Amino acid sequence: MIKIYLCDDEDAVRHQIQTALEWKIFAEDYDMKVACSAAAARELLDAAESGGRGIYFLDVELKDGDWDGFRLGMELRRLDPHGTLVYITSYRDLAWRTFQYHLEAFDYIVKEPERIGPAAARCLEEIHDRLLAERQDPAEMFTLRTGGMVRHIPLSDILLFETASTPHHVLLHTAKSRMDFLGSLNELETQLGDRFVRIHRAYLVAADRIETVDLKRGRLWTGGHECLLSRAGKAELRRKLGGSP
Repeated sequence: MIKIYLCDDEDAVRHQIQTALEWKIFAEDYDMKVACSAAAARELLDAAESGGRGIYFLDVELKDGDWDGFRLGMELRRLDPHGTLVYITSYRDLAWRTFQYHLEAFDYIVKEPERIGPAAARCLEEIHDRLLAERQDPAEMFTLRTGGMVRHIPLSDILLFETASTPHHVLLHTAKSRMDFLGSLNELETQLGDRFVRIHRAYLVAADRIETVDLKRGRLWTGGHECLLSRAGKAELRRKLGGSP
């Protein structure tokens, strides 16, 4: 069973998050439990010392003597190097601070009263999916860094990569999400091999997720996404798919 630890000195916020997490665990039958919900850093650390790999929801602006969320995260990293850190904050743009403290945060939850509970539940779902994915063959995973977070995406979930509007950035699309990261389609094409097809200078698509191809109009669809199909892309598609379409 994976234990979840929560530290926030605002009682109302802590209660909202704890309730949302416990309902999510119950509804989805996750093999998890909220093992500690604390207002003080030392209480959480005492609970986590013998708990194995855990999931930690930490208040950035923790007011507990010399402790704040980042110092607490550093100590937890020492105790649990493979644990998952999620930060709760009143501010949206704090990713750079994780680099300053050499931390890798899975996500940030902003303290917005109507959204904090659902955001915590969605975050727990994503963590659960990632933990399941980690049990798969590493060769079947794609790892990327976005903001201050490292994500591991099963290759089987990826629909396509496309060039982003930001120079030297790529967008990764799955059925449920879109992620922006630093990279190039040329490098990805070499790295991923025949499992993906370069159908256009702006698109690299999963060969087994292609739904429809319109050769006359130069269009292709995957997971509901319409992509451009170039002349070179048509030739590459025929080569990789054995003469079709």
